[in-house]
Amino acid sequence: MTLLTHHTLRSRWQRPAAMLNRNLFAYRRQWILVASGGIEALLFLFAFGFGVGSLVGTFTLPSGREVEYTAYVAPAILANAAMMGVLLETSINVFAKTKWMKIYDGILNTPLRPWDIALGEVAWAMVRGSIYIVMFVAAMGAFGLLNNVWAILAIPACLFISLAFSGIGLTLATLFRDWTDFDWLIAVVYTMFLFGGTFIPVETYPEAVKPIVYLMPLYHGIEMVRSISLATVGPMILVHIGYLILLAVGGIWIAQKRLAKTLYD
Repeated sequence: MTLLTHHTLRSRWQRPAAMLNRNLFAYRRQWILVASGGIEALLFLFAFGFGVGSLVGTFTLPSGREVEYTAYVAPAILANAAMMGVLLETSINVFAKTKWMKIYDGILNTPLRPWDIALGEVAWAMVRGSIYIVMFVAAMGAFGLLNNVWAILAIPACLFISLAFSGIGLTLATLFRDWTDFDWLIAVVYTMFLFGGTFIPVETYPEAVKPIVYLMPLYHGIEMVRSISLATVGPMILVHIGYLILLAVGGIWIAQKRLAKTLYD
């Protein structure tokens, strides 16, 4: 690597890092507010995992293996938390910074370009999502829901889910025109949460519904994390990973294009 190449790469990553540092500084006294989002996932765990789980007891997987219903639902709620942590940060908060706070207008007077802003916002959203993920995995460990040593790999798997949804959130922030548009986002998010295989196997759904579920990004995240947590990893995990890779790369690329159009128009 030549000195010029090294200098170019260093400069390229310094600019998104500057955007990340800006957000870290802005939230330096609001970490309780940031972490509060993780509590929502824990409430879901108590309500659906332990609450409904106490009524259901054990649960039979499509493979015939029996597991506690709480252990079955917990990885799905974890995947949902990984999605929510970045989706709301990259959509609602970026929308506010763009449309109302006009933060990026000032930033564009520095060497930072839309691509740097997009990567910096994704990095900050990943930090926020990581807090939710670590909080939830720690709770799973405390309640004995990490059934094998490989279950700890659910953390990097969830980071992967967060990355996949970050591009979607950024793109939506540039497409929406008013706050009421976010009602559609919330409707889609809860549809995926309720019907993406969170509570019962998708194999039990009517045949006509299954293709719709297979298109849901959260379904692939849930299946990936659940297979790791329950040690049922099979070849299908490659499909889930491939789907999320396409979503992450395509989403961030489209997002930075849309962000550039929004900021320069």
